[in-house]
Amino acid sequence: MTLPSQAAIVVIGGGIIGCSTTYHLARDHKADVILLEQGKLTSGSTWHAAGLVGQLRSSASITRVLKYSVDLYKGLEAETGLATGWKMTGCLRLATNQDRWTEFRRLATTAKSFGMDMQLISPAEVKNMWPLMEVSDLVGASWLPTDGQASPSDITQSLAKGARMHGAKIFEGVRVTGFDMKDGRIVKVKTDQGDIACDKVVNCAGQWARQVGAMAGINVPLQPVKHQYIITEKLEGLASDAPTIRDPDRRTYFKEEVGGLVMGGYEPNPQAWETGLSGGDVPDDWEFRLFDDDYDHFEQHMTQAIARVPALERAGVKQMINGPESFTPDGNFILGSANECKNMFVGAGFNAFGIASGGGAGWVLAQWAVDGEAPLDLWTVDIRRFSGLHRDRQWVSERTLEAYGKHYTIGFPHEEYESGRPRIVSPLYERLKKHRAVFGSKLGWERPNWFAPDGVEPKDIYSMGRQNWFDAVGEEHAHVRGRVGIFDQSSFAKYELTGKDAQKALDWICANDVSKPAGRLTYTQLLNSRGGIEADLTVARLAEDRFYIVSGTGFRTHDFGWIEDHIGAGLDARLTDVTEEFGTLSLMGPEARYVLEAVTDADVSNAAFPFGHVREITIADSTVRALRVTYVGELGWELHVPLAATGEVFDALMKAGSQYGIRPVGYRAIESLRLEKGYRAWGSDITPNDTPFEAGLGWAVKLRKNTDFMGRRALEHVAGEALKKRLVGFTVDDPNIVLLGRETILRDGVPVGYLTSGGYGYTIGSNIGYGYVRNADGISDDLLLAGKYQLVVAMDATPATIHLEPMYDPKAERVKA
Repeated sequence: MTLPSQAAIVVIGGGIIGCSTTYHLARDHKADVILLEQGKLTSGSTWHAAGLVGQLRSSASITRVLKYSVDLYKGLEAETGLATGWKMTGCLRLATNQDRWTEFRRLATTAKSFGMDMQLISPAEVKNMWPLMEVSDLVGASWLPTDGQASPSDITQSLAKGARMHGAKIFEGVRVTGFDMKDGRIVKVKTDQGDIACDKVVNCAGQWARQVGAMAGINVPLQPVKHQYIITEKLEGLASDAPTIRDPDRRTYFKEEVGGLVMGGYEPNPQAWETGLSGGDVPDDWEFRLFDDDYDHFEQHMTQAIARVPALERAGVKQMINGPESFTPDGNFILGSANECKNMFVGAGFNAFGIASGGGAGWVLAQWAVDGEAPLDLWTVDIRRFSGLHRDRQWVSERTLEAYGKHYTIGFPHEEYESGRPRIVSPLYERLKKHRAVFGSKLGWERPNWFAPDGVEPKDIYSMGRQNWFDAVGEEHAHVRGRVGIFDQSSFAKYELTGKDAQKALDWICANDVSKPAGRLTYTQLLNSRGGIEADLTVARLAEDRFYIVSGTGFRTHDFGWIEDHIGAGLDARLTDVTEEFGTLSLMGPEARYVLEAVTDADVSNAAFPFGHVREITIADSTVRALRVTYVGELGWELHVPLAATGEVFDALMKAGSQYGIRPVGYRAIESLRLEKGYRAWGSDITPNDTPFEAGLGWAVKLRKNTDFMGRRALEHVAGEALKKRLVGFTVDDPNIVLLGRETILRDGVPVGYLTSGGYGYTIGSNIGYGYVRNADGISDDLLLAGKYQLVVAMDATPATIHLEPMYDPKAERVKA
């Protein structure tokens, strides 16, 4: 077959992800698509994958993606005639201590929230299902009957055949050598057998994805890690349909294979593949190859596995597999297009669950490539969650190895990564350390989570119940409600949009009306074509042709890309990232005005400087952009300070505020304060799956204006219809309950949704959660208020009270004081 000179879409990489994406492009979209594989199909890491297929993740959308994989694998053989090796054996996850058991109780609740029947069973029931297992140390196990296992190579070949049946062309032995680029887009794929003109490229090159991305100027932060497992000879008494086993407290996994066991694990001391090539590149000719067996390194798993399955001690080892798998710095895979090249879409970094993800990832990636936007909320795997920090190969390697080592550790709430820190610090870092700050990290920035009082160790001590910072955060919270606090939010993402068409560009991009005069602020969402919320941010108009845009730390790359992508062709509007040019000090609390008046000559009275306005004022001889806005529900200002002056302005505020008891406050207090006020958090309460109407943010949509904007048509389509889901608040009085999100909402005993976020409100003295209540026939206030509610927390139902308005200052009188 001759290589064509052009194609609409070129997929690079013939592993399970590339073949699945090609299959879905051909089947669902009838796309003119070709796949290029430098060796043979599956020859990278797919062929030696262990083949366990689990479905449950902490994200509803990612769980849906993995459930799709299972559904696809079940029926693929009937379509293509090629077996996939799919067996729905179910999966047992073992718990040997109370923290792990609590984690499993929460996971089982999450599973039920997402429509999956995960059961919790006793050690005796585990023994009945898996007679060869030693269960004396078990507290219990979770059982998900729809999980299973498959043959990675067989699934891939079946997908490839299906792709060909639907018109795709697949070429093996063709290596991509580069790209011809024009205006930041790929126009031609260069190969060792000729060039191919194309509209779009999908990079599914596995452990080579970083190198392929670099040819187009984008960064795909991957680290190949050596992952080992063994395949044993037959074990007497092992059933062919034995459930797969995950034994996280012993860091091991098992699955049946031809009468024997596949057994591997995730060690705390993983080994990166140091290739010796420039930048850690993977050799092009690494085809169907493995590393030498390393029994010394594997011994830790062998010891634990024999303790769990004593029969292993007498079993012969048929083969050891020691091969590289691509892992990422946060343990989540990578999908989507990067800002640097708009028409390269990536599907890579599957952290050794590429087989479980493969079917669903190919489905959503194909849709993403065709439509130019993600088909559902895929933020947790979006390539735009990364930043310039992730171009540092050493940092990526260190953080990825830490993430690998956490694969089977207990997932304590609020746990922070430790490696590669501190990386980015604000000018206040040393000052805040002297105030006994306990820092967390977000996109490389060190940020104070809480401040330890004297006598309390300034360190997080993780637990499944109330953690050691709970009381200290309560004091910070009360201080902001009663007096005045100062938050270092210098890590905020900050952009400027300039040019004579800047407003015109934002009119299309923003759902709210930003056409206000200079000196005004607008809170707005940015919507996708479905009317879902892709971002929410603050737009401050500084001049007729100049806007200052502020968003969350973690969304810096994503929001910049979304805005830039949707600036109309030919408009005079330039977007610039100015994050590092400004520090941000948020001065919040009922006494904030007294402090601000003491450090500036500007009139900051309510009449001169009302809520929703921006002014340039002088503090400590520096010109400061003061934005009267809040995320904590109190009188206050965000003070955006030239970065080099942040320390001096902080000192001036602290000195002037000393008579009002001013103190620094951390991000955990922000979370409790915003929950009481009902402010939404993007990525949890509001996502690309949710419209402003469903989220209770319809007031921020300019449908009454005759101005077109992204998502308008979708919203107009549903504007007159009854909503099928609505975001509401809940309180739970039981002080021993800990709400985290994903708890099931019961209305009159029937599941109707799950929490999107949860925490504690210190002012109202209650646990607080937010979540969408769903009803296919429509949701009204009367229906919501007529129900009797419970929340299922770690599999226990507890009474809850519903709230349709903010629980604190519902009329925003304090904010506008």
